[in-house]
Amino acid sequence: MKIVEKIASLAGKYMAIIVLAMTCVSLFFSDTMSFLKTSWVNPLLMIVMLGMGLTIKMSDFAECFKKPKGVIGQTILRYTVTPCIALGLSKLFNLSTELTVGFLLVAVCPGGTASNVMTYLANGDVALSVAMTSVATIIAPVVTPMLTLLLVGEKLDVSFMSMFTSIIKVVMVPIIVGAILNKLLPKLSEKLQKIFPLISVIAITLIVGAVVSNNAANIMEAGIIIIVVVALLNICGYITGGILGKVLGYGRPQINAIAIETAMQNSGLATSLAISNFASMPMAAIPGAVFSVWHNVFGAVIANLMAKGVEKEEEKNA
Repeated sequence: MKIVEKIASLAGKYMAIIVLAMTCVSLFFSDTMSFLKTSWVNPLLMIVMLGMGLTIKMSDFAECFKKPKGVIGQTILRYTVTPCIALGLSKLFNLSTELTVGFLLVAVCPGGTASNVMTYLANGDVALSVAMTSVATIIAPVVTPMLTLLLVGEKLDVSFMSMFTSIIKVVMVPIIVGAILNKLLPKLSEKLQKIFPLISVIAITLIVGAVVSNNAANIMEAGIIIIVVVALLNICGYITGGILGKVLGYGRPQINAIAIETAMQNSGLATSLAISNFASMPMAAIPGAVFSVWHNVFGAVIANLMAKGVEKEEEKNA
């Protein structure tokens, strides 16, 4: 068991490199990865969400009441400013309808477990991060389909109920099951939490591999533009989140948590929603896959810089 835990720890630590490697292999040697199917995306994402649920406790939700301004402010920012930035970038770079839909799906999805991990690495306020992720995820079944319908409904026939059902099934059910296990079987939950980082990394890597390998030609055709827009959307999240944290009067750990939570979207969910609801538009799944790679690689770098900033501030205050 200890060996598995060590492997899980290493997998979590080097997740960005592992995902990047899978992306390169799936992109340049797509034929060798043809066994990966996009139909695997939803089940794999459900596994990741189950792992997130295992880490959630009722005390996490108590943070919503202890620090309501951060949770409320960041949630509003996530579901208003971020989608507007995504739409603006799509128009600025004159993206196709398919890619625009994909970027908007990334922008209107809640945060994922990666934001909590990066907040921890950045010496940020993890409890606040979990609270923000939890609230955004809880309201996602209503807000995400609504925003998608609002932003792309004029061009496409977006089914609110279809997306609502997808999020309930793929996100909420696994998280609730995980939270119940954590409450009723804490010892089992504790053991599972030690190995789930490995399971989650494997699941996320397979999701990225499936989407990239099955759309390698489309990705190569779209080229550098996708990476540029993904990078800009992610960086804008760090900037707007950081500004919000400062405006709310928080310290650096809380500012780091809000910035990371705003920048890192549940891109796996965005990919899943694209595949489930926009099957006739294969390119719509690409932004989510590329974002999965970018925000993990760039997020690790930013988290390291943020951690050093917190350490310097603590030394200065001491």
